[in-house]
Amino acid sequence: MEEQRPHKKVFTPHQAKLKAEAYCAYQERSQQEVRDKLYEWGLHLEDVEQIISELIATNFLNEERFATAFVLGKFRIKGWGKIKIQQHLKAKRVSPPLIKAALQQIDLDEYEQKLTTIIEKKINGDIQQLTIQDKAKLIRYLQSKGYENALIFEKIRV
Repeated sequence: MEEQRPHKKVFTPHQAKLKAEAYCAYQERSQQEVRDKLYEWGLHLEDVEQIISELIATNFLNEERFATAFVLGKFRIKGWGKIKIQQHLKAKRVSPPLIKAALQQIDLDEYEQKLTTIIEKKINGDIQQLTIQDKAKLIRYLQSKGYENALIFEKIRV
């Protein structure tokens, strides 16, 4: 017996605009996230682009504000480095100039302090006592968090 899934509800452009306003008011969104959501709600290209432009005009949607909030949130809360943040913003189709401007919001002293804190948490002791394998493992971990190699090596002094 074949199981039937309920069909997704299709919204009128007016209903979708109201839902999109609520969606954007809840937290900052990129244009691509909103665009994907509108398509998911069964709207067509013309309606989607019209709603996007109305959301921008009413300041529900602001790509620069989104990029800044994303960068600072991922850095301060998740401890991500600039490389990982940049990759995720590119995946959300944020323009390179906006990515660059948003990344400049990160204070360099705070950035280096965050990296030092992550290293201290990870090693639980003296960095000089680590074996080569442990240092390699630590380096891979920090790279996966999105930190730059030059900064990692400077902090660990390999």
